[in-house]
Amino acid sequence: SSFQEMTNVTAVLEFRLLGFSSNPHCQILLFTVFLVIYILTILGNIIIISVVTLEPQLHSPMYKFLKNLSFLEVCYTTTIVPKMLANLLAKRKSISFSGCMAQLYYFISLGATECYLLAVMAYDRYLAVCEPLHYDMAMTAESYTRLAVGSWVTGVFTGLLPCLMVSRLHFCSYNLIDHFFCDISPLLKLSCSDTTATETVIFILSLLVLSSCFLLTLVSYLLIILSILKIPSASGKRITFSTCSSHLMVVTIYYGTMISMYVRPTYNLSSELNKAVSVLYTVVTPLLNPVIYSLRNKAFKKALEKIVIKH
Repeated sequence: SSFQEMTNVTAVLEFRLLGFSSNPHCQILLFTVFLVIYILTILGNIIIISVVTLEPQLHSPMYKFLKNLSFLEVCYTTTIVPKMLANLLAKRKSISFSGCMAQLYYFISLGATECYLLAVMAYDRYLAVCEPLHYDMAMTAESYTRLAVGSWVTGVFTGLLPCLMVSRLHFCSYNLIDHFFCDISPLLKLSCSDTTATETVIFILSLLVLSSCFLLTLVSYLLIILSILKIPSASGKRITFSTCSSHLMVVTIYYGTMISMYVRPTYNLSSELNKAVSVLYTVVTPLLNPVIYSLRNKAFKKALEKIVIKH
């Protein structure tokens, strides 16, 4: 019987992703919508990266962090969307076990990196607004590099433990994932081993990462708002706030979806709702960032016009 159990345990070499709907018309409609959003996301973020690289006026730490964020969004959305698009058109919607674990790893790592980057960007805005005289001393090229590289490296390590723990779980003969990508909760639901330890570790880790970044961001913005309230003129208040507002919008959208998803147990959540929230942060949010930053930022719009006229 132990041999029988062994063969059952090693049965899963690939997973089938159920995705959204089995209605072919619905799938073609979703394919079209998601493809358009994906192309716009890639283009929008590449435009931000190019403009910040080509325009010397935008070589300040704030825009360099934005360039990192745009590059991250391109990677993040590419981890999920191309496979999802292929599966919307495929008869057999499958992903190999190793492909699934790779997707899970990149998804967690890049998600964590985004947390760190947004926190670092909030700190940069805090320095600019609350410590303007010390800003150039505090945010040198060297400290910018340290913060940016630190965010990426910490992100890379954050994904290792959850992914290792999930990959060591046993998946018996049933291999249908009720989702459009390899996310943590559908995989835990699917496993036939005891997932208590894995769930606990992942819960504690996501709570640590999210709450520490969220607190850093929150404190930075509270100090920024207090600082803005002290500015005597209304136009001064407005100008100062406009340098932070786009970042604040991105942060709010990001944490809103992330906290709703990972900090409360999603196991009792209907899979349809789970998918809807996931679409928000894997497909929609990466598109919102370039839109919010480019439309709300005068310096960026000027730089873009300048480049367009020149070329």
